[in-house]
Amino acid sequence: MTKIIFMGTPAFSVPILEGLIENNYEILAVVTQPDRPVGRKKVITPTPVKEAAVKHDLLVLQPEKISGSPEMEKIIELKPDLIVTAAFGQFLPEKILQAPKLGAINVHASLLPKYRGGAPVHYSIIEGKKETGVTIMEMIKKMDAGDILSQRAIPITKKDDVGTMFERLSLVGKELLLETLPKIIAREITPIPQDESQVTFSPNITREQERIDWHKTAEQVDNQVRGMRPWPTAFTTYKEINWKLWDVTPLTETTEAEPGTIIYRGKKELWIACGEGTVIAINTIQPSGKGKLAIQDFLNGVGQTVEKADKVG
Repeated sequence: MTKIIFMGTPAFSVPILEGLIENNYEILAVVTQPDRPVGRKKVITPTPVKEAAVKHDLLVLQPEKISGSPEMEKIIELKPDLIVTAAFGQFLPEKILQAPKLGAINVHASLLPKYRGGAPVHYSIIEGKKETGVTIMEMIKKMDAGDILSQRAIPITKKDDVGTMFERLSLVGKELLLETLPKIIAREITPIPQDESQVTFSPNITREQERIDWHKTAEQVDNQVRGMRPWPTAFTTYKEINWKLWDVTPLTETTEAEPGTIIYRGKKELWIACGEGTVIAINTIQPSGKGKLAIQDFLNGVGQTVEKADKVG
């Protein structure tokens, strides 16, 4: 039986771990990030991967920083045949990469060499891509640069957001990993080097990237909203109050108004001018300190002061 150490943190990683368990791979340990404070009340919360590991009575290791840690020494001591990572969230030192006899592999949520880095799903949607996918690759010290072992693409629809894509990609990752593992174990795969001329990056989203740029077209703003939903959430500012935008619709109407101008304010609708004369309707909004509101409820409640011709930004 192949002995595996699994490393992962968010909900994306859970179906992949459970797929290994269901297919009778021996999981020596699960490595995940430390418990963190979550929500407004800062409740200390285990990672989704830790919760899954505990449910299956697996050994859990949670190093704050894996390099040079006691947990690193434990991983080496366990003598795994293979390390499998899926959105773990830390770089692995060379000492760990060299420990398993079959090496270390990563389940990455993009079609490498596109979107190396920590936010590949976000960027795929924000940049309006028609498809993304999963790559299983060999791990080397350079971020997401190892040779490709297998890949599978899936479409991105206009109804998709980061949440739906993570759910779909985690299942694709599980299926692809389970198809690929027997070939890795039998050494039947010829790894394919990544084409460095095609590399793009997807670093973690910054606070400034979350702010809506109204000079973008309505379609691009929609991509930005969906590419940051449900986290970290796109926002704009009106009269020094932040509005999180949860759902918008590009309209067929056009305008000569400056981008960011409120061009229509009805009892049930709020339209804002975007770049190139395009127009977008706000469907669901969350004012600072409030819950999410349908635009009708917002305009008839906390948003009663919103006026046509005002600017957002």
